Amino acid sequence: MITRTELRQAQARSAEMLATAGIVITPQERENIEIAEVGLGELKRTGLQLVVYENNPRYCAKELILFPRQSFPEHLHPPVGDEAGKMETFRCRWGKVYLYVEGPPTPQPHCQPPPGSEAFYHVWHEIELTPGEQHTIPPNTWHWFQAGDEGCIVSEFSSTSRDELDVFTDPRVKRLTEVVED
Repeated sequence: MITRTELRQAQARSAEMLATAGIVITPQERENIEIAEVGLGELKRTGLQLVVYENNPRYCAKELILFPRQSFPEHLHPPVGDEAGKMETFRCRWGKVYLYVEGPPTPQPHCQPPPGSEAFYHVWHEIELTPGEQHTIPPNTWHWFQAGDEGCIVSEFSSTSRDELDVFTDPRVKRLTEVVED
């Protein structure tokens, strides 16, 4: 749950980061920056900010904005009907992002889960992305990610996004944000 004031502050901070990175968005896109607070009440540590350019039955294009050291929890995009699940490519545009996926664990990862959530993070194969680098995550693959010290902006190109169907290892996570008036 997030208050309307907290939502507006996160949107303004996200817009500032996009401007710093030289990524231009329209006034309407700025007004509609999605704040994925994930129900844990700790947006500065766990959550995500998004600009959704397009999401239709064939493809999706977004900007993912993460504040410094902000993490998005471990999850996967499951099969839906005849589709294998969402496949997504992350391309770092600004800052640094650490992506954790299934595979051999990295001996000394750069990131740790937010305190109190450690039991819900199981994949530790680290992929570090800096501007211009990208990685594609296959459908139905466990993954999570965390921004570096400056924060980061990542362009996501994917098959159709159905965020409400994502499966999280942490049962406390609620993907759709609840906003309360303050």
